Amino acid sequence: MKHSEIDYWIANMLARPGVSDLNMTVGKPLQVESSGVLTPVAVEPEVEKITPFQAEVFALNIIGGNKRLLHDLARNGSCDLAYSLSDKAHFRVNIFSQRGNLSTVLRILPTEIPTVAGLHLPPVFSEIPRELNGFILVTGSTGSGKSTTLAALLNQINVERPVHVVTLEDPIEFVHPQLKATFNQRELGNDFDSFPNGLRAALRQAPKVILVGEIRDRETMEIALTAAETGHLLMSTLHTVDAGQAVNRCLGMFERAAQEQIRNRLVDTMRWIVGQRLLPKLGGGRVAAFEVMRRNLRVSDAILNGESEGKTFYDIIADGHALGMQTFDQHILQIYQAGYIDDKAALGYCSRRSAVARGLDQIKAAKGESTTGITGLSMDSGEEDPYANFR
Repeated sequence: MKHSEIDYWIANMLARPGVSDLNMTVGKPLQVESSGVLTPVAVEPEVEKITPFQAEVFALNIIGGNKRLLHDLARNGSCDLAYSLSDKAHFRVNIFSQRGNLSTVLRILPTEIPTVAGLHLPPVFSEIPRELNGFILVTGSTGSGKSTTLAALLNQINVERPVHVVTLEDPIEFVHPQLKATFNQRELGNDFDSFPNGLRAALRQAPKVILVGEIRDRETMEIALTAAETGHLLMSTLHTVDAGQAVNRCLGMFERAAQEQIRNRLVDTMRWIVGQRLLPKLGGGRVAAFEVMRRNLRVSDAILNGESEGKTFYDIIADGHALGMQTFDQHILQIYQAGYIDDKAALGYCSRRSAVARGLDQIKAAKGESTTGITGLSMDSGEEDPYANFR
């Protein structure tokens, strides 16, 4: 296989509408993910099933002889990089081994810098980039759009504030233009060797805003807290399902003996935690649901003393609408009421099913719709016990 053949495959896969990821796995045809569903892609000559040789050649052509990436792949079993198809598309790529073969997944990156307005983020998101210091976390599963949300927040800083911004990324996904802010974007492997070392160096580079692509370990978290404590605005991501779990994940990176001190440091530095999930949209595509938690006295108390009955992060967020807070469940009900999703998606992606079920019934009742799918019930006038089979 030549490099031109690989680009031909990629170009054919990109031609499918609504594509978010390209998937190259041995034993399967070329596949693309659209709206969360994998579908095969036909090319000429036909590729019925990707062979181990084709998968390896594809991966090695994407790596392009980069010694660091080859070392990461051999030592860690995977490597991350960026790849561009001339000027048509830009990708974040992960190449990994499985059962002795190589697989490649390419995530398509938007070529335009996203904006808060363009992404239709909740209005409170315009307040987040105006923080002068502290810790801002965006959480969610892989592929939920965390990097896109952070790029929109950084774009607002770029438009509004003449400050120095240093980003530490793996790889660089959005290249920010030099507007009001001054951007220095550094890529793991090419510009720095690890997030902890890159973050230590950033503290000597006189930034006002620091973006860390992902907090993966205790050492990075420790330095991030120090940066937030020393007057920097530190923005990063975590892989957690909601805001409450993000706090617990931060604490869980440290030994139990150190957690009391970390609770105090989080109370001093935490400003916002944003969670996001992508839900299947009616008519195709996906729509984002957001959970937003900002620091107030109740949040600080829960961080400092832990959650208790009636004082969970969920309860605090649910009661914090006046401050711009919202739970996933509250936002999911709003999305449902606006007609973007059906009740199956609402119940499938919510945090508390019973709360969302009640909310759906209230919305349906207000519209005059039936609130239950059970029909045809009547009293049995015979002698037979209708519940006999359940005993």
